[in-house]
Amino acid sequence: MEMQEMKKGLDITVLFITVVLVLIVAFASPAFASDTKDAAPINKEVEKAQQDQTAEKRKALFEEATTAIRETKNALKALDEKKTEEALAALERASGKLTIILGREPELALAPSDVSVVTYDILADVDAVKALRDKIEDALDDGRLQQARRLIKNLASETVISVTNIPLATYPDAIKKAVKLIDEEKMDEAKEELQLALNTLVVTETIIPLPVATVESYLKEAETLAEKSDRNKEENERLADLLKDARKELKFAQALGYGSKKDFRNMYKQLGQIEEKTKCGKSGKGFFDKIKRYLKDTVKSSQKESENRKTKE
Repeated sequence: MEMQEMKKGLDITVLFITVVLVLIVAFASPAFASDTKDAAPINKEVEKAQQDQTAEKRKALFEEATTAIRETKNALKALDEKKTEEALAALERASGKLTIILGREPELALAPSDVSVVTYDILADVDAVKALRDKIEDALDDGRLQQARRLIKNLASETVISVTNIPLATYPDAIKKAVKLIDEEKMDEAKEELQLALNTLVVTETIIPLPVATVESYLKEAETLAEKSDRNKEENERLADLLKDARKELKFAQALGYGSKKDFRNMYKQLGQIEEKTKCGKSGKGFFDKIKRYLKDTVKSSQKESENRKTKE
C-alpha cells in the first residue's frame, strides 16, 4: 500500500480560478427577462459578460493581495539590511494594494493571496482498506496509539485545496503600526509586528473526497440516460454499468470513512430505487435528487471543523 502526494505550483490565472471555486463570492446581478424570441440568447450573453467581469475583478483582487504579501516580506528584508527608506517604500506599496482591495470589496473579510493543491490517493481496494482498519483498531485497543496514528494517515483518497488569505480586519492596521514604529526608530518592534502579521495569514481548506467525486460523475451521466425515454440496448447497459460502478465507489468511500453508516445506508437505498425505476428501459426525472443531496452532505461532513490555521514563514 502506498501514498502518492502531488503538489504543484499554479500560475496566477489557475490559482485565481481555484480560489473562486473555493470562496464563491458573487458579484453578478440577475439578468432581466424579456418577452421577445431572442430573450434567452440575449440573457445568456449578458450572463457570460457578467461572469467575465466577475472573473476579472477576482483576478485583480488576487493579484493585489499577492503583491501586498510580497511587499511586506520585502519590507522585512529591507529592515534586516537596515535599509529604512526601502522598507517604508515597500510598506507604502503594500498599504496601497490593501486600500485597493478594501475599496473594491469593502465587505470582504479574507483576501486570497495564495493557493496550493495536494492530492492523496491510496493504492488499495476495499478489502485492503478494511484490513488496514482492522490493524488500526487492534492497535488502538492495545493502547498503541502512535502505531495507529502512523497507519491511519494512509487512509485517504482526496484532494485538499488550501487557500492562504489576508485577514482584512487586522492586516492593514498591522502595516500602519509597523510604519509608525519605523518612524519612531523602533526597528526591532516593527519587524516583530510585520512578522506577526505574516504569521497570522488565514489558511482555509476544502477537502474533495475522490471516491465521492467519482460517484457524482457516474451519477451525472446515469441521470442523463435515465431521463431518456427511448434508450437503446447499449444505453440501457451503460446505465446499469454506471449504477454498478457508483455502488462500488460508494463502498470504497465508506471503507475510508467519508460519511456515517446512516449516510451510506441512505445512499445504497437510493441506488437500489434508481435501479428499480430504470430497469427494462423505464425512464423518468427526479430519480437522482435525493442521492445527490446525500452526496453533498457527505462532502460537507468530510471538511475539517471550522478553524483558522496560521501560516508559518
